[in-house]
Order: sequence, then structure tokens, then C-alpha cells
Amino acid sequence: MRAIWYEAQGAADDVLTLGERPDPTPGPGEVAVFIKASGVNPSDVKTRAGLRAPMSVARQIPHSDGAGVIRAVGEGVDPARIGERVFVFNAAFKRAGGTCAEICVVPVEFTGALPDAVSFEEGAALGIPALTAHRALTANGPVTGKTVLITGGAGAVGLQAIQLAKWMGAGKVITTVSGPEKAEAALEAGADEVVNYHQQDVVEAIEAMTEGEGVDHIVEVEFGGNLAASVALIRPHGLIASYGSEGEKTPELPFYDLMFKNAGFQSVFVYTLTPAQRASAVQDVTRALAEGALKPRIDSVYALEDCADAHKRVEAGDKIGSVIVTPA
Repeated sequence: MRAIWYEAQGAADDVLTLGERPDPTPGPGEVAVFIKASGVNPSDVKTRAGLRAPMSVARQIPHSDGAGVIRAVGEGVDPARIGERVFVFNAAFKRAGGTCAEICVVPVEFTGALPDAVSFEEGAALGIPALTAHRALTANGPVTGKTVLITGGAGAVGLQAIQLAKWMGAGKVITTVSGPEKAEAALEAGADEVVNYHQQDVVEAIEAMTEGEGVDHIVEVEFGGNLAASVALIRPHGLIASYGSEGEKTPELPFYDLMFKNAGFQSVFVYTLTPAQRASAVQDVTRALAEGALKPRIDSVYALEDCADAHKRVEAGDKIGSVIVTPA
């Protein structure tokens, strides 16, 4: 099979290699998926660059997310599943065989049904973004009727969190963005209100939008950098669910400000969800897709041989939606 891999961490142009690798075969409880599209997430490029941790395998085929068709199954998996359209996630987390290849083998529980109306490119944009969004939204119970703030609303997670929050019955969805094009994308996804944090004071703007009441729940892309605003805006018994803190990696927590509100903080790391959390997320994402309530936005699509350019597009930091590589 054709694949991209790296054997050392570094710049995309320096370490990503295109070539042929043996076709993998599924073991017990696994499926082999013919990959039609592979999603490139920030965690993929950070891992390749060496910004997260040393390599856990000698040769890494990158990317955890993808979509395609099941072509073979291992022992214990119903053979009737061969031919199913699926989205794939967690493929490269502590595993050598990611989705940036024509064939990827994963445990069957790392797949979800992909409706016929959803393209493979859209399916490859699910995985990390959709499951992260789902866990961040549900970590404090249902959001039905609640006012939800989703920071970074034009990112891959943010856009899907907006759609899922509306599908789950949130009363009002507010989001923050950095510019007018991203504001338009967030509104198209279903946001009720948008704050441009380059032009507006976030706390003042959201207090005005909520008549001074703040928000019940926050899906947070930048915990440390936005902590002061989050603490000011969170209502009593609310939750800040965060999946990143790149700007301030070791923030100082204002414990008593949160304690006096009985408000809490929940970190979200999609790769290590419990089986129950993961199954719930896959079930809801599949339902939202089938009902047409969730449609991932695609920023750009690259051929396999242009994988380095796809990584650089993610690293540039100005994409809106997901970056996709097509192995086949």
C-alpha cells in the first residue's frame, strides 16, 4: 500500500516520507479500512514536530482520523461489516499505523458508521473534533436549555461543538472568533451570537448578550489564556470543559472564585475517554450525522504526495474547518 510515514520528528518537509508499505491485516477485534480520506489535526502535526512527546514507535504512519470502507475483519468481528462506510479515530495514538495510508487497521470500537449522504472527506473531519466537542459539551450533563459559550468557534472542534450544542437543545450558543470570515463560518454552523475578541471585550459583550447572567457551560479551546474571562462569565454550578491551553500551559487557578460559584473545570483528552464515554459520543455523532444536524466544514484537501503541505496548512493557524489528505 502507499503510505506516508516518518522515522524521526522534525519539520514536515524533512521527515515525511512517501512510499510503499506492506498491507496490514486485522487481528482479533480489529478491522482493516480502505482509507478514502485522512484528517490532519493539530495534534498530528505537533506529534510529528516533536512538540508533544518522543516517538512511541520506530516508524509512524501519521493521523488519527480518517474515513473509508471496511475491507477485512479480524476474529470476533461480524464479517457482514465488510463493505461498511465508516469514520475512523484514535488510529495513531500509541499505534504505528495511522490513517495516512491506503489501508489502516484499528480496533472495531475506533470506528463509527458513516451515512451515505456524508462524504469521506467530511467523515475524516469527525474523529478528534467531533468526539472532543461531544465530551466537552456533555461533561456536566445535558446542555438542553442552557447558555453555552464555545471559544474558538471557527476551529474544527468549535464548529462541530456549535452544531452539536444546537442539536442537543442548548438554549443559546455564543462563540468567540478572531475575524469576520470566521464569524461568518460560526454563524453558518448555527451560533446565536458571535464575539470578535480582537474588536470586543469578551466579558462585556457576553454579559450584554446574557443580561448580566453569564453562561452555564463553556467549551474552552484556550484554558489558561481565557481563564479570567471564563471565571467571570461562568454561572453558579457551571463547568469549564477545556481541550487546550497552548498559550498558557501552566495557568494559575483562581480556586476560590470557582469554589464560591460551585463551578468546576474538566479537562478533555479525547484519546483516553472511557469506553462508555467513547460509545456515547460515537452514538450521538452518528445520529446527528444521520439527521443532517452535523456537517463538518472542510478547509482544504491535499493529495497524498502533498501531505507536507497539508501539515503546513494546519501549522499556519488560519484554517477554517479541517484539512484532509486523500490517500487513494
